[in-house]
Amino acid sequence: MIRKSISLVAEAVKCQLVLIAIICTLSLSFASPALAFGTSPLSGLITLKALAQDAVPYPTAITNGKPTLLEFYADWCTTCQGMSGTIQTLEAKYGDRVNLVMLDIDDPQWDKLVQRYRVTGIPQYTFLDESQGTVDTLVGKIPQSIMERFFKQLVS
Repeated sequence: MIRKSISLVAEAVKCQLVLIAIICTLSLSFASPALAFGTSPLSGLITLKALAQDAVPYPTAITNGKPTLLEFYADWCTTCQGMSGTIQTLEAKYGDRVNLVMLDIDDPQWDKLVQRYRVTGIPQYTFLDESQGTVDTLVGKIPQSIMERFFKQLVS
């Protein structure tokens, strides 16, 4: 009888531990999908910062006769960080033919452009043709295949 009781208690403890593990995993995936699925949020931020540092300055982009991608972003935006790898890949492929301009919405110097391009969410990707006319605007997490389609459209 004592052995049976101990066995039942041990089974109950195992069930509780499994339940706790499931709850922790689910909580982590909701709180930080990047951590739950094995990518580092820090690497996205580092890539985002590098893209911003290497980006074509806005005044240069509007005068050099090349099509342009304006990315409106913020360092704290996890979607912006998550998209940075896609943008980095496309910039490496198309950067000689398309300007990449990174505009931090938290920097007051870009307030007029935020209003002009009606930024309602970030990341916002505004594609401009050679004469700086708006071709299209996308907001949020966009699959790389769709982003590449827009890059191809700009250079064709």
